[in-house]
Order: sequence, then structure tokens, then C-alpha cells
Amino acid sequence: MTKADLIDEISRLAEVTRKDSEVIVETIFDSIVRSLRAGDKIEIRGFGSFRTRQRKPRIGRNPKTGDRVEVPAKKIPFFKPSKELKDLVNGETEQAAPAQAAPPMQ
Repeated sequence: MTKADLIDEISRLAEVTRKDSEVIVETIFDSIVRSLRAGDKIEIRGFGSFRTRQRKPRIGRNPKTGDRVEVPAKKIPFFKPSKELKDLVNGETEQAAPAQAAPPMQ
């Protein structure tokens, strides 16, 4: 699914104009980016969480020339899906039945 597909889907399901749904999608994405740049963690219950991770500096290789290249430390965005999202993706829509208590011993 592309961003344009997402905009079309929101427009259809929420029965709003395509322009309004585009503003909604852009606002959500901009808010996530601003929060990550500020070092905040975003948690959307039932979906997952976004945060940044710090990568250490390292020595890499230029694949074309084979020369060693210093790769600086940097922050990367990281998404961790919720258990609910993982279960839905794997087709496990029903919750497992709770374990029944053993009958009391006599």
C-alpha cells in the first residue's frame, strides 16, 4: 500500500474528500517525524511503537572500490509492532481461552 492508496482508503471509509484525507495522513506522518526528531517515543496501542535507536560509528567498505570508509554514528527510526498487530498479521484473531482451574483436591 502506498501513501496515495492510504489517502484513498481513508477518503472512502471516512466519507471525506480526498483533500481532507490527504491533510489527515500528512498531519499524522509529520507528527510522528517531529516526535522522533525530538527524541520522543510514540506508542499507538494495538498497533505498535516508534522510537529511535543509536547506531555506533563503524568502518565500512565502498562496494565499488573496496576502500575503507568511516561511517559516522547516527540515529535510525525503529518500529516495534504490538502483540495484537503480530497476532492479526499471523491470522490469530481469536484470543486463546484462559486456562481452566484444576478441580480442588479432596
